[in-house]
Amino acid sequence: MVVQKMVAGNGLLYPIFGFASCVAFIYMSFGDFILINHQEHKEISFVERNGTRFMVDGRVFYINGWNSYWLMDHSVDEDRKPRVSAMLEAGAKMGLTVCRTWAFNDGGYNALQVSPGRFDERVLRALDHVIAEARQHGIRLLLSLVNNLKAYGGKTQYVNWAWEEGIGLSSSNDSFFYDPSIKRYFKHYVKTLLTRKNTITGIEYRNDPTIFAWELMNEPRCMSDPSGNTLQDWIEEMSAFVKSIDKNHLLTVGLEGFYGPENPKRLTVNPELWASSLGSDFVRNSKVPAIDFASVHIYPDHWFPHLEFEDKLKYVSKWMLSHIEDGHYELNKPVFFTEFGLSNLNKDFQPSQRDRFYKTIFDIIYKSAKRKRAGAGALIWQLFVEGMDEFNDDFGIVPWERESIYRILTDQSCRLARIQGMTQQNKYLKELCLQRQ
Repeated sequence: MVVQKMVAGNGLLYPIFGFASCVAFIYMSFGDFILINHQEHKEISFVERNGTRFMVDGRVFYINGWNSYWLMDHSVDEDRKPRVSAMLEAGAKMGLTVCRTWAFNDGGYNALQVSPGRFDERVLRALDHVIAEARQHGIRLLLSLVNNLKAYGGKTQYVNWAWEEGIGLSSSNDSFFYDPSIKRYFKHYVKTLLTRKNTITGIEYRNDPTIFAWELMNEPRCMSDPSGNTLQDWIEEMSAFVKSIDKNHLLTVGLEGFYGPENPKRLTVNPELWASSLGSDFVRNSKVPAIDFASVHIYPDHWFPHLEFEDKLKYVSKWMLSHIEDGHYELNKPVFFTEFGLSNLNKDFQPSQRDRFYKTIFDIIYKSAKRKRAGAGALIWQLFVEGMDEFNDDFGIVPWERESIYRILTDQSCRLARIQGMTQQNKYLKELCLQRQ
């Protein structure tokens, strides 16, 4: 999803030195206690894969979750930090189990990676905070490692760095996928992140089951090579590299789900002909051995801006069922719908349309789960807490502001939990689903 980078000026200044000194004293005095407190939190297991299903402790794991791309960015600034805990707690109370968020910010305001190989410890500690808070609230994280888009740096920033240093092969954004220098930049970044020891929990990221999975890139495209070979080579190389460092976590590509030029579904399922010329291919890319599950996005109003709403719903069903079928018969891997949204900028938009759109997606996931097929879950794009309008786009919602959406989200949590036999295992689900009976 395209997210414009929001800049909050220079942040707030804190002239009260005494307050900062007090915080420092508390941290120095009780830091070990805080670390122990987090470490004593209930032990959790890594999510694994068995064929087309996610598993936890030998039990099937179907996912109802959400996107909040902004968690790390907000954790940098003390005045915005409480929103992170509030969002994670709210998600947990709705029975949501996985949140997808950015584990990157390359160059610019609050950059995690300031320049190749140079990191801002302040921002790394913000990511530590996100992971620790997620663990406290029983939420697992799908962490994306780089953006195909320009927001938060993305592949464009990597190419610019190489170009500025005079070692880049090309000024094309797609050189990210084939320039040896840029690939070294990215591998260094990945290794730094995966081997990072969390300053709050004391756990290296690669050893922390709070992290559900890694995502190589948000919505990768390599339009300069529509054959798909360049992107395929990059996926094979980078997925093997990640697994050489971290064998605990699942890994996905971050695909939108379009079929490439050699796949016959390009003519029957892709939105239009342009979708097969983006350099990606859902089946081919997802078949890479080190890739554990396939990802798909759902944005019918972006793909068909002039289509009537009822026709968009029909297409959503066709799109989802096609990919679930691929997961079952072609890939033998879970298919995870990691973004879906309906824009409020459509000329005929009505809030009730979102209710029907979400319900259509949730019903397909639920039916797939009941039949033990490959549809493994879905993540809504995107959720916020109150007072975050400047970070929102035309898809984001505060779910409890509309009762019908809140009900649809929580109903999905409960019916998936019942399939898994999880309603008694989670304190929030137990209370929530008792009300739904």
